[in-house]
Amino acid sequence: MADAAPQFRHRPWLTIIGVGEDGADGLGPAARAALAEAELVMGPARHLTLLPAITCPTIEWPVPFTDGIAPLMEHRGRRVVMLASGDPFWFGAGTSVTQLLDPGEWLAYPASSTFALAAARLGWPLQETPCLGLHAAPLERLRPHLVPGRRVLALLRDGEAVTTLAHYLVREGFGPSTLHVMEALGGPRERVRRVPADALALTDIVHPVAVGIDCAGQGRTLPVTAGLPDDWFASDGQITKRPVRALTLAALAPRPGELLWDIGAGSGSIGIEWLLAHPANRACAVEADPVRADRACANAAALGVDRLEVVVGIAPDVLPGVPLPDAVFIGGGLSDALLETLWARLPAGTRLVANAVTLESEALLTRWHGQKGGSLLRIELADAAPLGNRHGWRARYPVVQWSAVL
Repeated sequence: MADAAPQFRHRPWLTIIGVGEDGADGLGPAARAALAEAELVMGPARHLTLLPAITCPTIEWPVPFTDGIAPLMEHRGRRVVMLASGDPFWFGAGTSVTQLLDPGEWLAYPASSTFALAAARLGWPLQETPCLGLHAAPLERLRPHLVPGRRVLALLRDGEAVTTLAHYLVREGFGPSTLHVMEALGGPRERVRRVPADALALTDIVHPVAVGIDCAGQGRTLPVTAGLPDDWFASDGQITKRPVRALTLAALAPRPGELLWDIGAGSGSIGIEWLLAHPANRACAVEADPVRADRACANAAALGVDRLEVVVGIAPDVLPGVPLPDAVFIGGGLSDALLETLWARLPAGTRLVANAVTLESEALLTRWHGQKGGSLLRIELADAAPLGNRHGWRARYPVVQWSAVL
């Protein structure tokens, strides 16, 4: 079969140019040459305005962004320039397009990212500063980064979003944090102002805007180890308690970019801590009770991991579709039918961890351990509790945990 795209090998048809607030003044010779040779330039209205000397036809990129991808691809093979903000591959539009292209179909000329400009203005070490794109994401993604003495850089949608950010910080106990409000960095309209979050009264903040957050206050901070205190999760009691959750996460052994199925999710605590382990991780929870399913979603959002997908139903009748998981946790609904379905459906190498509390489910795991191998662990915990005018140990229900690799 002939190569489907031979014309792209020697001359990429698409050039992606990052544009800063300094417009044409910030473009290098290669980017300028690409604009001069272009048959079509496509970009957001603000970027087109920053480059008034364009002589070829232009198309304004629509909102939402995804609506512009198909029109761009209709011009595949022509000399096309796509305009984007700053560095198109750091919270930018670049990857959304290039993932649809073959190697050699595009060139890219990035400008300085807003994060780089912000760090330069503030003197913050960029390699040590979390950088978040919150222009189209919930502010709760900040939650794991809110630690007194730490700093965060965030891109925001507009001035109203800065006010909403300040209110969020006050609500979470970080009102004394200093906000470095930075507008139109790198251009003639650039402005940097500093104000405490709990005293923000700026009403004239203009787009594009980034905020540096110098965290301060008495708000709670999320530990970085597995096994968060139970009160971080709203629950009706159906929750894997903190010590058992820590042992369960250790057995699941999350790795960057992996997908977990959390079956019988309850409050969603296992899936949420899996997501907190690495920002590239994904999790899908299966929960029979719609109220608990909603609560799991709310817990995930509150802790800044809105990537928890929840499927309402009873496994194995209801299970997530593709992609298949790297690991599975069974916290509820354990049965022979579920284990048989998982064993038949999941690929070799999938890690499985199941917890049992009842004698019946313990016997089931003991039998499957005998058939399939793996590791069987009995977890027995006791808490100090008042005993008259002294204290004694009050035992919890033991938990039997089976870990296996399919």
